[in-house]
Amino acid sequence: MALSLDGLHVRHPAAGEGAASALIDVGLQVAPGEQVVVIGPSGAGKTTLLHALACALPPMQGSLRVDGKDPWALGARELRRLRGRLFLAPQTPPLPPRQRVVTSVLAARLPAMGLGASLAWWFRPRGAGDAHAALERFDLGDKLWERVDRLSGGERQRVGLARALLSPAALWLIDEPLSALDPTRAAQALRALTDVARERGVTLLATLHQVDLALANFPRVLGLREGRLVFDCPAADVTPQRLADLYASFEHELSGGAALPLPVAGGAQRPERHMIHC
Repeated sequence: MALSLDGLHVRHPAAGEGAASALIDVGLQVAPGEQVVVIGPSGAGKTTLLHALACALPPMQGSLRVDGKDPWALGARELRRLRGRLFLAPQTPPLPPRQRVVTSVLAARLPAMGLGASLAWWFRPRGAGDAHAALERFDLGDKLWERVDRLSGGERQRVGLARALLSPAALWLIDEPLSALDPTRAAQALRALTDVARERGVTLLATLHQVDLALANFPRVLGLREGRLVFDCPAADVTPQRLADLYASFEHELSGGAALPLPVAGGAQRPERHMIHC
């Protein structure tokens, strides 16, 4: 699935009327099947960007095209159909606590079903074997029949990611998927997501706080700060100085997560005003 953003301005959903945009003049092109990661300090607008791409937040200015279509120019039925081809995984998965894990994972298939099929599915869900295979990619196969409220926070987060593997979506939007995972589980989860997305030709956009994992697992990196794109680079071109500029005054968020050493001479500088294409 292809994405095209041109001069996009989007307001945070919790912002009041007249508040400043959370995304400012964002221009971006993503090709079908591409894998892109977004990094940046807290409040940079990373989650807002994913919600805009999920057709959940309309632009205030500029344009968004998803596979060449303007979502907000579509009728209600066409918009629902388009959203059914998108999968958004929030940082905290909205899993019903009393639901079985198998049901939560299989529910990822519902957007592709008609009304009658989806109603029948709730009474007799099918595909436990597929759910087990997806969970196994995240080392959760033994949790298939557990209730969600008996899982740890990290296990719930991995269940939310396993849903992506069963989704029929052509675009995965994954928001901070590693916040509750230890380093070993985090690396395993990223490998599962990127490997399956590559096998299926799914377009993958993820936001990450763990800069070292972002650089190690994604070929293209977007640096976002204060709602603006600071850089758009291959991972190999994300230099220590670019990271220092991006995280200026937020160095505590970068410490322990950067794959590259930060410059010490002269201190961090403010990020560039204009986005850099590497």
